[in-house]
Amino acid sequence: MDEGLFDDSAVIRRVAREGLLLAGGGRATLLQIAHPGVAQGVYDHSNFAERPLDRLRTTMSYVFGVLFGTVEEGAAISRAVVAMHRKVTGPGYYADDPDLQVWVNATLYDTAVLIYQRVFGPLSPAELDECFRQYSVLATSIGCPADAWPADRATFDAYWDRMIHTLRVSDEGREIAAALMRPKNIPLVMRPAKPLNRLVTVGLLPEPIRAQFGYPWSPREQRMFDGFFGVTKLIYPRLPGRVRDLVKDYYLNDLRRRLSRRRNPLTADGR
Repeated sequence: MDEGLFDDSAVIRRVAREGLLLAGGGRATLLQIAHPGVAQGVYDHSNFAERPLDRLRTTMSYVFGVLFGTVEEGAAISRAVVAMHRKVTGPGYYADDPDLQVWVNATLYDTAVLIYQRVFGPLSPAELDECFRQYSVLATSIGCPADAWPADRATFDAYWDRMIHTLRVSDEGREIAAALMRPKNIPLVMRPAKPLNRLVTVGLLPEPIRAQFGYPWSPREQRMFDGFFGVTKLIYPRLPGRVRDLVKDYYLNDLRRRLSRRRNPLTADGR
């Protein structure tokens, strides 16, 4: 049976399966658009700030399809992402640029490990090494050369520190961030969570990037942020696995339904 690129004992599956990582989606996105090349591509070719749930669906389908799907499913969603990226080109940037691919994947890896360890405690050095190596697949699956991903965690840490302290957020990046932090086209049931999402997103940002986006951060906000993660650390790890897997299972099943309809266009619902 095709169980995919990893088995369930892989550290990357243990980390990436957690629905709580969704709380880091805003951080990862803002870090991505802190890169002027990424921001310009998004600004010129995407309206995901007006359709945040569609963007989330695309990202989650790719991540869970590659990490938890079969090899065939991972390849199918990777081809779809590559096809979308081919259209994202403009003066001074293109989505298939390995430098941009590495940065986008770096934000996903760093955010996942940051939140996981904040809630579950530190991974061992060997587990961190394994997880780091495995996360490269989210870049290489869409064509990034394997040697573009940092060779080891020490190299990554130096790369990350350099990027955080040298990136210069563009006006386009700030405009996209402003729309993302004040989303309009989301279901009414999700709107009460917007202040908490903003608090967590801003609190998770590295200070140099937070400052460039112009987000103030007070001692009161830090206490609220620490309180949120304090309560989460007490409650979330004790939830049943099936509850913690809800996000992964939802998006993976959604991907499988869509792939099935492509293979069998005359389905019962006609889609």
